[in-house]
Amino acid sequence: MLDSKKTSSDQSLRLKILFIAICFSVSASLQVFQEWFIYWRLHFYSELWRAWTAHWVHVGWIHFALNLFAFACLPFIFPHLKMRYLAILLLILPTCISLSFYYFYPHVEVYAGLSGVLHGLYVAVAIYHLKFPKERTFAALVLALTFSKIAWEHVFGSLDTADLIGSPVLVEAHWLGVVWASLISLIYFAFQKRFFRADR
Repeated sequence: MLDSKKTSSDQSLRLKILFIAICFSVSASLQVFQEWFIYWRLHFYSELWRAWTAHWVHVGWIHFALNLFAFACLPFIFPHLKMRYLAILLLILPTCISLSFYYFYPHVEVYAGLSGVLHGLYVAVAIYHLKFPKERTFAALVLALTFSKIAWEHVFGSLDTADLIGSPVLVEAHWLGVVWASLISLIYFAFQKRFFRADR
C-alpha cells in the first residue's frame, strides 16, 4: 500500500515537473520572436494567435523570470492541483483576457506578460482547494492576499514592479485574470458536479 502511494506521488511529481518544463520551453521560445506574439490591438483579428501567445511573452528576461518562477511554484504550494485543470485554465484564460482588452479597454494597444493569467491561476486554484479541509485556511489566505493586492494596485499602483521590469504594469490585466478565472472555475465545478451526478 505504501509502495503504491509512493509510486503515485512520484508520478505526480514527474508530471508536474514535465508540465512546468514544457511551459518554460514554450514561453522562452516565443520570447525569442517577441514582436510576432505580443498583443497588438491593431492586428487583433488578422493575427488571432496573439490573443493567446501575448501572455507567454514578456517585455524582458527579468519579467520572464519573475512570472515563470511564480508559475512554477503553483503546482507545489497547492498539492491537490490537477494538471488537467491547470491546462484548461491555461488554454482558455489568456484568450479571455485578450478579448476583454479588445472590447472593454481600447486604450490598451500593446500588451505582453503572464501576470494577468497568473493572478487568475492563483485564484482559481485557491478556489479549488477550498474543498479540502486541510488546505482551506491556506487557500482562503491566498484569495485574501490576491484580492488585497489588486485593491492596492488600483489605489496606489505598482511602481516598484514597473521599475523592476522596466515597463508599466497593466493592473487591469490582473483584475481581468481574477474575474475570468473565477467564472471558469464556477463553470468547471458545475459541469463536474453534473457529470458525477449523472454517473450515479
